[in-house]
Amino acid sequence: QVFTFNTVEIKVQPSVKVKNGAPMSIVCHADISKSTDFQLKHNFTIFKDGKLVFMTVSDKRDAQYEISMARSSDTGEYECTVEAGGKTKSSNSLHVWVTGMTKPILTAEKKEVLEGEVVKLRCELPEEVPPLHFFFRKIKMNSTPKEKHVFEPYRNFSVVEFSVEEGDNILQFDCFGRRNVKLEFESSVHSNKTLVTVREPFIKPTLNAKPSSNITEGDRIQFECSTVVARMRGIEIILQKNKTILNSVRDERLLKYSAVATLEDSGEYLCKVEQGRASKTTKLNVVVSELFPKPILAASMSKLDENKELTLNCNISVFRKANFSILRKNSNGDIWLTNSRNLTMRVNVNDTGSYICKAEVKGIVKESKPVRINVYAPVSKPTLSVVSGLPEVVLGKPLRLICHSVMGTPPITFTFYKGNEVKKRVTNDTYATFLDENIRQNDKRGYKCDARNNHSSGMKTSNILNITVIVPIRNASLGSIPYGEVEDGSETAFLCSVEEGSWPIHFRIFRKTDHEVLVFEKSENADRVIWRKKTMNRQDTGTYYCTASNKANVDVKSHPITISVILAAWQKGVIAAFVLIPIAGAVTLTLWWFLCKKKKGNECSALATNLTSEKLTRQHNDGDYYSG
Repeated sequence: QVFTFNTVEIKVQPSVKVKNGAPMSIVCHADISKSTDFQLKHNFTIFKDGKLVFMTVSDKRDAQYEISMARSSDTGEYECTVEAGGKTKSSNSLHVWVTGMTKPILTAEKKEVLEGEVVKLRCELPEEVPPLHFFFRKIKMNSTPKEKHVFEPYRNFSVVEFSVEEGDNILQFDCFGRRNVKLEFESSVHSNKTLVTVREPFIKPTLNAKPSSNITEGDRIQFECSTVVARMRGIEIILQKNKTILNSVRDERLLKYSAVATLEDSGEYLCKVEQGRASKTTKLNVVVSELFPKPILAASMSKLDENKELTLNCNISVFRKANFSILRKNSNGDIWLTNSRNLTMRVNVNDTGSYICKAEVKGIVKESKPVRINVYAPVSKPTLSVVSGLPEVVLGKPLRLICHSVMGTPPITFTFYKGNEVKKRVTNDTYATFLDENIRQNDKRGYKCDARNNHSSGMKTSNILNITVIVPIRNASLGSIPYGEVEDGSETAFLCSVEEGSWPIHFRIFRKTDHEVLVFEKSENADRVIWRKKTMNRQDTGTYYCTASNKANVDVKSHPITISVILAAWQKGVIAAFVLIPIAGAVTLTLWWFLCKKKKGNECSALATNLTSEKLTRQHNDGDYYSG
């Protein structure tokens, strides 16, 4: 008995999309081939989303899972497995969608609430399986419903709270659900509507202004805010203007607030009554008319020299009866000057500042706009100098000048001149600087500066400043007479010179052997220097070079020259004499000997023997020789 599974199939009747509440069948079919016609038991198992939902044993090749009323919870992936004779085969998965969700059920915790309280709602989808989305709506007459959304991943109900606001009377609430199926959203129908009645804990407050909401500044105005409340405990009344709290009371029905009216008191006032979460407001617009305009402070002049007279006058247009005062503004508090509308004073530089006047009528004080007064001391004669100190500059380098006035009220305008040409203008407090980057070697123009401020005395001019232009050293050279070889004991002149450079020039001559030795140093108001070395000796042999520098502080070095000290002519003669005389004697003696031997051999021998004997005898006598 041999068999094999060909296929296992799963299908849904009437279709893979079934309406909520309709009947539905899941059919599993096994296609099997057998060697002979024999009986075979089949174990059918049906799974939904991986969970077992149906199981049966049959000798037939089909099994059917009946669902009399399909619900949205039956939506999912179905698969069937058949086991027979020790062999098992599974079908492909099949997605079944039960369309249409059950109608949600909405319940409210309370049917009657007070303003400021909350309404707690519960929405349930009894036959649905999470995750689910819940939408709650608060419905008021003649207004757009307010909606809240809650996502519930693990349960089929949700709870929310809606606050009850001022003006809420009769409220209706409903809800609906939504789920996600195969990346598509499906929504339920709306639930039943739940009705909630709202009661007022207190009435809207009343706000009044006495004597009127239209008054004149200087008059006293009184505000009264009241309400009718069912329960006094926890009630609070607040009076505000521009979000600033002016007054407040607790556990009372009436609030009072009074003040002397000013122009700044014009505007909208708000009375707010609060109890718990409930809140109600009333607004009142107040107009305060001007009693008198702001005073105007006038000055005889705004810029004046020290020791001049200044007159200040304070006035109010079309209004004369007022208490006046004049003050000078100060960061540590205004300085009182007089309780009058007029002030005349002789000023000094310390009187520079801003002045105001004040006017008082019926307790209302108004202040004028400030008037700026500037008192000027004359500038002193400026001094012009070089920032680095000395009145000199190296050619090619910039020259920075500073012009300074010890006295004078700022701002001071400084003007720099080169010759009669204006180079720069600067406005500063007590000094200014100027950088001249165009320095020329033969520029003979002097510098000066002038200073002026707003004092009537005009400008002051500095003395002329003449600048020395220092030309840097260029191309130093060293020579000698004689050059190269010098006789021992003779005189040698060294000449160090430069092509260009401002005087004085500092010259130095060095000899270099195994180390450098400074042999001559001198400053000259010339472009050259001569060093005479009276007596040269062998130790003076070596390499010589010179350096030159001036106030430009740049050392310029010459090319080196080599000096060799040799023997003098007479020294060479003495040496020659000592060497040649013995040689000449030896030659003469040899020649004589040769000639003598050739002519008279015996005589020469005898003469030679005598000479030798005589010489030996002399040596013995000279050295106290004793024979044995």
